[in-house]
Amino acid sequence: MEHRNFEEFVSYAGYLINGKWYPRVTSIISIKAKPALLRFYGEAKNYSAAQSITDKSATQGTKIHNAIEAILKNEALTVDPEIKPAVQAFNDFAQLHKLRLDGGAIEKRIWSPKHCFAGTVDVLAELDDEFGVLDIKTSSGIWRDYNLQTAAYLGALQEDEPWEGIPKKELKSRWILRLDQQQSCLICGAKKRNKGGNAKIRGGIQSCFHEWSDEVGEWELKKLDNFESDFEAFLAAKRLWEWENENYLKQLNYF
Repeated sequence: MEHRNFEEFVSYAGYLINGKWYPRVTSIISIKAKPALLRFYGEAKNYSAAQSITDKSATQGTKIHNAIEAILKNEALTVDPEIKPAVQAFNDFAQLHKLRLDGGAIEKRIWSPKHCFAGTVDVLAELDDEFGVLDIKTSSGIWRDYNLQTAAYLGALQEDEPWEGIPKKELKSRWILRLDQQQSCLICGAKKRNKGGNAKIRGGIQSCFHEWSDEVGEWELKKLDNFESDFEAFLAAKRLWEWENENYLKQLNYF
């Protein structure tokens, strides 16, 4: 992401923790090309239209994350009808998998003093008897970038840092839980996904006069392997990000 000035860079690209500035994991991995995102912007009517869809999608994703946080904390929850299918999909997932928060955390800010980066873990918990990082996404697929993001979180958590409220446990596992919602054509079986006001129809028969069902939630869980390789790739991306933002980082006395 290109920042307009130094103040914006400091605010959006990192966190001030214990008097030290740490770059955000998500800022670092933004240096990597994203072909699917480029294709989306290329197919949009114009840049403003694409940005509007992106902003609306992000707002919807935030609503889903907030609802799941409330569920995991056993807090009172009124679900926005806009995201109800996706929230139901999370409940369906939770019924099939053992998710235990004992000794874990939700929306936990972590950082790496050794490698100098920081981020926020969605869920740190025991899933099916393994303790690790669960990252929740509301995208249309599970993308390769998520390997870098979760590897960074796991790498930081493996450092000898006394995380408040988190007992020392062996951390090995990373999962992506993708939550989505879509409609099905009752005639030809096509699928319609409406995210951020942008409706996409896939499959089915192009000439069909579609009759759409109500939106139904879906979930997909993927366990990520090869942590060492992913973490090495993240650190390589971090070095490239540092090179790209060298002028701002020198002003921060980062090096």
